[in-house]
Amino acid sequence: MIDLHCHSTISDGVLPPADLVRHAHGRGIRILSLTDHDDLGGLEEAREVAESLGMHFINGVEISVLWHERTVHIVGLRIDPQHAPLREGLAAMREGRILRAEKIAEELAKSGIHDALQGAYRYSQGNIISRAHFARYLVELGHAKNTASVFKRYLVKGKPGYVRHEWASLATALEWIHGSGGIAVLAHPGRYDMGKQLLKQLIEEFIQLGGRGIEVVTGSHRPEQFNTFAQIAQQYQLLSSLGSDYHGKGQSYIDMGSLPSLPTNCQPIWHDWPEYHQVSQQ
Repeated sequence: MIDLHCHSTISDGVLPPADLVRHAHGRGIRILSLTDHDDLGGLEEAREVAESLGMHFINGVEISVLWHERTVHIVGLRIDPQHAPLREGLAAMREGRILRAEKIAEELAKSGIHDALQGAYRYSQGNIISRAHFARYLVELGHAKNTASVFKRYLVKGKPGYVRHEWASLATALEWIHGSGGIAVLAHPGRYDMGKQLLKQLIEEFIQLGGRGIEVVTGSHRPEQFNTFAQIAQQYQLLSSLGSDYHGKGQSYIDMGSLPSLPTNCQPIWHDWPEYHQVSQQ
């Protein structure tokens, strides 16, 4: 019924915003947030289609953050896409992505993989350029069987195509979200390669900066992690969010509409949303 994390071709998904919304509707989603990476460009189209299908649409974004030399992601829900600091900040980050893509291509060329930039841009369809687009191109070339294998072999720290990038700071990302009237959510915390102590530090700093939510049930979390992060949400009095992190067929951990409900000890982030009460009364 609810999916608060997914991606379209505006970032690294494979479906255009309109088709993504139609897919969500067909999978039973009635409250949807499009959360493209560092880009708001698909929100208007997605909202128009969602409303035509009788769905409730929540403006969203997923912001890339550099924290302690690690990349983490913050989802902003119920944001105002016209908020100037948010728009301008994300535009600057997209410019940085272009420079990073050029450097990734240079690094891959040193390993004998040429024309990777052109191949990645073909997959990005002229929108934001990301490592996922390079990964899809390298799968096409036969360098790995799937995109996950490409990341492990080429695109993470210590591998031939890795390029460090300076994303927004945690404080800046939350400032943009809160300034736009939105709610900040720590995305897929189970994916971060950090120990318990560093994750605890991240969560506490996130809360100190005004963060209010954490993804408990998401496509990349294992079933046992649902309860782990439900307990963390309860411990820190964080609101719990749910989202598939859907990128498209063959590119996702799970399809939309396939996630279980939040554990019963969670306070859903949507508990006081008028959209939720309208849907639940239908």
